[in-house]
Amino acid sequence: MAILKFSASAVAAQIAHARACKTFLPNWNGPVDRPALILIVGNGVHLRSNGIDGTTTRIVTTEQADPSFAFADGMNPFRDTDWMAQRRTAFRDLSGQFYTDILDDVQVLIDRGQGAIRLATDGHSIRVFVRRASDYLIGGTYEVPSGLGGTLRVILKDACDTFAIVQNCGNSAFWEYEEDEAASMSRERAARQGIGASTFSHKRCEDFDAMQPYRVPLDALMEIDDRRAA
Repeated sequence: MAILKFSASAVAAQIAHARACKTFLPNWNGPVDRPALILIVGNGVHLRSNGIDGTTTRIVTTEQADPSFAFADGMNPFRDTDWMAQRRTAFRDLSGQFYTDILDDVQVLIDRGQGAIRLATDGHSIRVFVRRASDYLIGGTYEVPSGLGGTLRVILKDACDTFAIVQNCGNSAFWEYEEDEAASMSRERAARQGIGASTFSHKRCEDFDAMQPYRVPLDALMEIDDRRAA
């Protein structure tokens, strides 16, 4: 996962342009009837308005860029000499355009006085990255989404502005069972004696808290009372 950082004022200008337009660039699914931001990965990495006015081209390309667009820090071809290396670090050999749905979330941060807008991307999806390492308490207890569904409770061991190192703590063990063919008392015998008999024995125990510390995206950490869906 890569974190892209943009000047909030530059992004705000692109949002204002989009909101002022009545016609918009289409996306892959066809016509669009509302303002949005488009992320371009090509000649630099930048956010631009999807609005069309008398000064806006109706064609979006990755080869051309306008200095007025909101460029990601370190990926501005008009200013950064190593922008290609920075782009490759974030996107490898991927280039193209991403029609995003982040405009309203970004506007909230701008209205709060945020000086910079950070976006998280894995090269296929883009989301607003809100939290910072300083927002979390080392040694604090949080929850993270589990690959099995639900969440796991964890202790925060370390964090940077992209990832967190956590260790499971306070989770119930998960038992799997299998039928025991060598049970000392058969079902029939138990039935004759009027008692219950189990023909199942423990197969294995998955102790989540025995796992070694592992890395998760920083914004995967949830407060214990956070009701986000896992």
